[in-house]
Amino acid sequence: MRAARWSALVLLLAAPLLGSQALGLMVQMGIAVVLCLSFWLLMGQGGMVSFGHALYSGLGAFAAIHVLRSLGASGPWGAVPAGLLLPLLPLAGGLAAAFTAWIFGWLATRHDSGTAFAMITLGLGELVWAGAQMFPAVFGGEAGISADRSAGALPGRWNWGPVWQVYLLTLVYTLTSAWLIYRYTLTPMGALLQAVRDKSQRVAFLGQDPRRIRHISFVVAGFFAGVAGGLAALFNEIVSTEALSSQRSAAVLVFTLMGGLSTWVGPVLGGVLMVLVTVVLSGWTQAWLLYMGLAFILVLLFLPGGLASGLGRLWRHAQDRPLVCALQCLALLAAVAGAGAVLEMTYQLRLAGTVGSQLSYLGLPLDAHGLGYWLASLSVFLLGLAVWRAVAFRVQR
Repeated sequence: MRAARWSALVLLLAAPLLGSQALGLMVQMGIAVVLCLSFWLLMGQGGMVSFGHALYSGLGAFAAIHVLRSLGASGPWGAVPAGLLLPLLPLAGGLAAAFTAWIFGWLATRHDSGTAFAMITLGLGELVWAGAQMFPAVFGGEAGISADRSAGALPGRWNWGPVWQVYLLTLVYTLTSAWLIYRYTLTPMGALLQAVRDKSQRVAFLGQDPRRIRHISFVVAGFFAGVAGGLAALFNEIVSTEALSSQRSAAVLVFTLMGGLSTWVGPVLGGVLMVLVTVVLSGWTQAWLLYMGLAFILVLLFLPGGLASGLGRLWRHAQDRPLVCALQCLALLAAVAGAGAVLEMTYQLRLAGTVGSQLSYLGLPLDAHGLGYWLASLSVFLLGLAVWRAVAFRVQR
């Protein structure tokens, strides 16, 4: 396991050898991982279901973009090169988000982490999002606020313009944030947070204030969400009010749940999956929201512990019965491919009047008006599902 961790670190450090497009995806994954980890600290460790967590990443992004604009101008930074201050932008976003979380957390944590807490966070998120539309000078309105991260370049080739330089900075912040959040869960405050999640009355009987524990953890989670927002502002060089929307908060909640709440590996998987779905899958198919909804329902039904627990069980199963596990995986992939073909042709039927009935799926031509394509896709789906069920039944026996 230790060798695998060191190998993964070496691969991450060697990633700048890849193209700029792949590096851009990895930067977005790092940002999403930090954001999902901050949400996991609230919900997974503290049982606090926040429906407005994007509020803190969005405010952190706005704080960072305003500081970035002042670095490009002859701002109040004196003779300090702007290129030296630019790596601190995510910290500026984190501090702004932590201050906001301290104020809003005082309101939200007045109640136990239940329905009241969730509704308060939702209301605060909607309040800030609506208020942002009224102050275009601060939040930029529909156009947003943009800045140039290479305006204050350092001497030499390091000017923060290339994607690989932003990737290295994001990698440092992602690894550091993940380690700090993990260490926080091992501190006495982290242990008390888990105790408050399980039984807050018992914690109160021990002389500790459950609300104070939740409030402190709320501020910590807000800080790391702001760090993620600052990294996003640095990478995209533009921030709009969409970063404060409830859709962004819902995405964080959905993918963190899909990754799993039982361990910190779950939100890491959730952050990676968030980028793969919203960036990669959305570029492949217009029905990506349908796939995301179906995957979320299936994970909640059959993998209550999330993908992290499911992959852990798969790994143990592969060590015990590698051939059986390989057959199950192939059958499951065939079922997913067949179901995907059916969904794509169903979606293409709605567009057949304008763009035609033909489409390309996994490199294969399909025709939504062809009966043979429907029968073949359904056959692949049913055959894969039958093989997977038969093998799973024999393993259980």
